[in-house]
Amino acid sequence: MLPTLVSHNDDIRRLAEKGYALAFDTNHLVVRDMPYLDHEGALKVGAFVTKVEFVDQQRVKQQDHQIFFAGSVPHALDGKPIPNLGGGACAVTLSAASADVVVERSFSNKPRDTGAYADFFAKIESYANQICEPAREKYGANWLTFKVRNEDVPTDSVFNIHDTLSSLAEIGDLSAKLKDDVIAIIGLGGTGSYILDFMSKTPVKEIRAFDFDNFHVHNAFRAPGRLDPQEFGKAKVEMYLGRYQSMRKGLTFVPTYVDASCNDEFEDVTFAFVCVDKGESRNGIFDLLLSKKIPFIDAGIGLKRAGGPLKGTVRVTLYSADHGQSTRDKGYAELSTAADDLYRTNIQTGEINALNAALAVIRFKQLRGFYLAERSCQHAVFYTHELNVIAESEDP
Repeated sequence: MLPTLVSHNDDIRRLAEKGYALAFDTNHLVVRDMPYLDHEGALKVGAFVTKVEFVDQQRVKQQDHQIFFAGSVPHALDGKPIPNLGGGACAVTLSAASADVVVERSFSNKPRDTGAYADFFAKIESYANQICEPAREKYGANWLTFKVRNEDVPTDSVFNIHDTLSSLAEIGDLSAKLKDDVIAIIGLGGTGSYILDFMSKTPVKEIRAFDFDNFHVHNAFRAPGRLDPQEFGKAKVEMYLGRYQSMRKGLTFVPTYVDASCNDEFEDVTFAFVCVDKGESRNGIFDLLLSKKIPFIDAGIGLKRAGGPLKGTVRVTLYSADHGQSTRDKGYAELSTAADDLYRTNIQTGEINALNAALAVIRFKQLRGFYLAERSCQHAVFYTHELNVIAESEDP
């Protein structure tokens, strides 16, 4: 990646040509071999780390005045901490290839003349002059070592494009909690298609989607993304695979009804979303998931009209590996189809499907520690007429 950045970004090329020891890791530019003085005036060597925001797959931009530092507090020749650096203690998650770079603090120093750095060259130069100059004066230390690391840092990213927001928001450690999950999505109708859309942008290891139906006009009105009229009549699994395979790897789409016989297809699955609109279909699906002790969320929608506006519910129910059967026994999910449920007539309510999917994905991410959960919620129902969620705690 670094050669690409050097060849397509003038500021990074200038840093490399001047001799800075550059590397690229996990959407961060790493600058090693930066000498500084510690509190005793001894010579130490640290590293700068700065976030990189991609404009496209090749070009990047410098987006703030902050920098991270792997090292202790740098001092001036008079033995005092270098002034006006600001910041404080912090940590940054990098790959194993940068195990030698342990970020301990951040600095926040704006240029006085402009208030912002024009590019990465100006930013690195400014911090180097402030932090490294005392070490050069006292020890003749030189930070222009020309040790550019041209090799690509090994990565296990499932994305085909750079996930810049995780690094910019400094939530890489939270995203890492999801990386080993193998997710099954059963049903690619309204809710399932939105769950697929959300999960395709989540760094889980693999997504397996199951649906036996074709894509029709009514599906287009409650599915995310653009419409290509040529998609009508195609198998949903084929159509959605075409939409999302450019986004990420690890997609397996299977054109089948899921029941208790689908044992092999669910090997190694760590979590499942059940998104079927027929109560009868749930029985076999529940039998399979409970027998394999796969935790899952069943998503459900109910809409009714009584002479006026629609009134409805949006439900997410968690069936844990340990208490799934007891949850099933409580009868939260329909195991038969209600004849008076308006949703079964393919009413177009894309926003309700999206909300159902969002609640399900948020609950899953709570289980993984990505989102905070104030309590362990087993069953939650959102009422459209009240804009209110009623939740029940999970079994002990």
